[in-house]
Amino acid sequence: MSSKPVVKAFWDEATGSWQYVFHDPDTMDGAIIDPVWNYDPQAAATTTRSMGEILAYVEETGIRVAYILDTHPHADHFSAGPLLKERLGAPTGIGDHVVKVQKLWQEIYNLPDLPTDGSQWDHLFADGEVFHVGNIPVRVMFSPGHTLASITYVAGDAAFVHDTLMMPDSGTSRADFPGGSSADLYRSIMAILALPDETRVFVGHDYAPDGREARCESTVAEQKALNIHVKNNVSEADYRAVRDKRDATLPLPKLMLAALQINIRGGRKPDPEDNGRAYLKIPLDYFEPRRS
Repeated sequence: MSSKPVVKAFWDEATGSWQYVFHDPDTMDGAIIDPVWNYDPQAAATTTRSMGEILAYVEETGIRVAYILDTHPHADHFSAGPLLKERLGAPTGIGDHVVKVQKLWQEIYNLPDLPTDGSQWDHLFADGEVFHVGNIPVRVMFSPGHTLASITYVAGDAAFVHDTLMMPDSGTSRADFPGGSSADLYRSIMAILALPDETRVFVGHDYAPDGREARCESTVAEQKALNIHVKNNVSEADYRAVRDKRDATLPLPKLMLAALQINIRGGRKPDPEDNGRAYLKIPLDYFEPRRS
């Protein structure tokens, strides 16, 4: 049996987001992680370009998709989980702390009828839970800090670390969203860096700094040695000082107020109104103005 899944990465340049398909080469069972439902904010239009790329790859390689997984409710893109479920029939999943994110944003958006029990997904994964994709064990690590609900999927020798670590030259992800915490993020990162050095680390985003090509993969050893925010056994206090200072300069993600409305519904639009069309709400003056 293999403990080394085959990993295929798909980059959405518009949002800097990485999507993944991994599979067990012995059984050809696989899973999709963090699929993007493309959104044009100027036109308020959705398309399925990224999903089409994933479906074409799955069909060409003969992968049987066992799970469609999200690491957290994303603030920078819509999840294509339900759309992929319609095509592939595989169950959707996310971490069980998603209910906290639902309750938080239910209040922000004033959505009293929104179910906040996680029922929009087929399975809510608990910290430490283990499931299998083919013969490959997948362990769930609760990894809060970027959001209240973030999890890491450790599939064999591959860790899908979502928005915790970034590529070493970019450091780590922000912790200033509602429910975020640089203290929690530090502890989550330290738990990831306690994995074996040879563990492959697949990140959730890359913004290709300094014009280099977009990258998605490193190792635990490379992160410990080279990551600009956590190398040299950085202390929690020093890490938090750097992270919090940096976060105070960042504008909010341009798609956040649209994306969270979709993603707390598991990747679905709001119910259509009497004209058959769905609408998004914007909470005016809830957030303070920010300057980059």
